[in-house]
Amino acid sequence: MAIAWGTENNLDDALFYNRKEDLEFLTNILDSSQYGSTPTILLTGIRGVGKTALMNKLKNDFKDEYLVIYMDLSLSDKYQKGEFTREAFMELLYKELINACNEFGLKTIDKKIEKYVKTHDIKLIKEIISYENVPVPIPGLKDNYSKLASFVMDLPQKIYEEYEDKLKGVFIFIDEFQIIKDLDEYNNFLWFLRSIVQSQKNVAYMFTGIMSIKDSLIEDIAGKNGAFGGRMLSVDISPFSYETTKNYLKERADFLEFSDDGYDRFYKCTKGVPFYINTFARLMSSDKLLTEEVVKKEFYKALPYLAIHLKSMWDKLNFPEQKIIVQLLDNPLKRVEIANNLNITSGTLSKPLVKLQDIGLIEINDERKYQIVDSILRLWLKNEYDTKGVYPYRVS
Repeated sequence: MAIAWGTENNLDDALFYNRKEDLEFLTNILDSSQYGSTPTILLTGIRGVGKTALMNKLKNDFKDEYLVIYMDLSLSDKYQKGEFTREAFMELLYKELINACNEFGLKTIDKKIEKYVKTHDIKLIKEIISYENVPVPIPGLKDNYSKLASFVMDLPQKIYEEYEDKLKGVFIFIDEFQIIKDLDEYNNFLWFLRSIVQSQKNVAYMFTGIMSIKDSLIEDIAGKNGAFGGRMLSVDISPFSYETTKNYLKERADFLEFSDDGYDRFYKCTKGVPFYINTFARLMSSDKLLTEEVVKKEFYKALPYLAIHLKSMWDKLNFPEQKIIVQLLDNPLKRVEIANNLNITSGTLSKPLVKLQDIGLIEINDERKYQIVDSILRLWLKNEYDTKGVYPYRVS
């Protein structure tokens, strides 16, 4: 079986499928970095469409000739504790940069010493220890964010210059970039990043995360008046087409036997999103002809697993936020309509609506109405109500 689970993001060549045009385009753009013309790229697309898998594929393809730093902002210890800051961003970038250097075989102990000196106000030297026969000062320190940010952001270019004979360039891939919105006045931070990025000649950046083309963060990053406006290449990663999905199942899941209407129903259920295609195909029965009716039954059996990541997000919402989602199950609604249905003032919806947009659960459509982004969330909640007579509201 050469089909991945939907949760797998680091796929080898045997499991990675399609995206030929996206890969060729991005590979050509990134590879131009060796000539000193480094791009800044924003990958957009709905949740589960395969942006992280594509980024990891590019990382693996380039890792022998370029220093590739991959950082997932959601893995920051401070983010996990609800304390994500600019300092946490810089510390995570530094950590992953050092890891990438070690994997590539570059010596970095001198950089570690330099970090201590340049990123802190030194009050006194507490002791000197030996590390790999190198004397390392251990000072009493007071954090200085300005020095930390300047040092960490400048370091990739300096590493390239030091190891130019071994490296064609440096790539910094940042995943779950939407977490930037957790920062106070995050727009200022975006402008700071832009000031660094545009000054570097051998360091390319790629950002991605839970960002649909309607996400407000995209306007803040790459819009006309955004921090990177006119200087960032936006690439939208689309779901698989009907034909691609059909060919994928025939090639990678030949243990499944579909009727023509069964294929049609499978595509309607998954909408060509690789996460849902892979998860659903893995869970389907292989001992029967998968007609439209069979696929529908199999879909509702698999729904709790298809919605597993959405259920996790739902469980973290408070009761008012969950009630807003429920209001949108049948139709998109304007803000005033949501307020009237919940018998509250429109002003009280500001924060929850922004939060639900920021985490990618709802968006504003062209009619200025709020709608649920992922149909699987809608179907899971409706199925919960149909089978249990109540929505799975937060109990607290």
